[in-house]
Amino acid sequence: MSVYLDLTVREVIRETSDAITIVFEHPGDALDYRAGQFLTLICEVKGAEIRRSYSLCTSPWVDEYPAVTVKRVADGLMSNHLNNTITAGNTIKVMKPMGHFTIDIAPHNKRHVVLMGGGSGITPLMGIAKSVLSQEPESRVSLVYANRDLDSIIFKTQWEQLATQYPERLTVVHSLDQAPPNWQGPAGMVTPDKLVEIIKQLPNQGVHSTEYFICGPNGLMNAIFGALEILGVPKDRIKRELFVNNSSDKKNTDNNTMAESNAQNNEALVEDDTKDYEVTIILDGEEHTFTVEAGYSILETGLDEGIDMPYSCQSGLCTACRGKLLSGKVKMDETEGLSDEEMEEGYVLNCVGHPVTEGVRIEIG
Repeated sequence: MSVYLDLTVREVIRETSDAITIVFEHPGDALDYRAGQFLTLICEVKGAEIRRSYSLCTSPWVDEYPAVTVKRVADGLMSNHLNNTITAGNTIKVMKPMGHFTIDIAPHNKRHVVLMGGGSGITPLMGIAKSVLSQEPESRVSLVYANRDLDSIIFKTQWEQLATQYPERLTVVHSLDQAPPNWQGPAGMVTPDKLVEIIKQLPNQGVHSTEYFICGPNGLMNAIFGALEILGVPKDRIKRELFVNNSSDKKNTDNNTMAESNAQNNEALVEDDTKDYEVTIILDGEEHTFTVEAGYSILETGLDEGIDMPYSCQSGLCTACRGKLLSGKVKMDETEGLSDEEMEEGYVLNCVGHPVTEGVRIEIG
């Protein structure tokens, strides 16, 4: 079954001066998604195929048509292409919805879902908020949303409408770096201490009835994690999605992580990242075997071999290239896109993965 779809653009909505929402015609059962997932858009830009992942900002329970929001990035090939040229009636090739930054919805739930993000990180949070509010009548939602200034707030009107629709169940807190003179909310640079005070003012339903979903760039994510650590929030109550990979923020310059399959946890395997190794990829029930040269990733070699392996960001964040390591060992340059549970289960990211032993077998899908 193909992982690709051709979606027709129904409408383009200007959210802010540098962000648009692309609303697609719904292709029916071909696009079955969960709130918080993303679409990988594929376009030809300046003669080259470019792939970028954008989170769905819609809810499958609330919105008739699926949509993604694209914020312009300085020198960003895809974001500028879409902001400058996309119009209603255009067709865009996309990969089917992916991603694990999702929430299980059940009408009987009675919980507090705290959403924290900044900038375009609001997109999956919007879909999650609408899903919880519409489908879980005894749950409540709180949003803490950081932006540069008032004009940078994406979905500002939609949040106001939701707050009016659910006055007893939705709390919205906007934090602005550059606040206007009459601003009543938090202002200035976001710090862990400031976030602690903001969180303390949110409705309190107890730690075991509260879940945190955070999404945004590294700097903000670090501040949020710092605040939650101060408050003693257990890690299993937190789900996160990174939008920007900033390696300079990492504490360790050498962040290579080794993954080895449970199927072949054998000390006799000699690890050597200077050698070429044969890798077998299982995709759509077919096996593809090829040699990955030292220094090259599994994904780039597979693509060079003409194998239609799924991918998007190529930096280890979006997980579009994720596969289950069945045997052998793989070294990854980046693991931010994988949860601890996924790592333990043997998942690897092919875009930043390098075989370091014989017998590497990876199943995709």
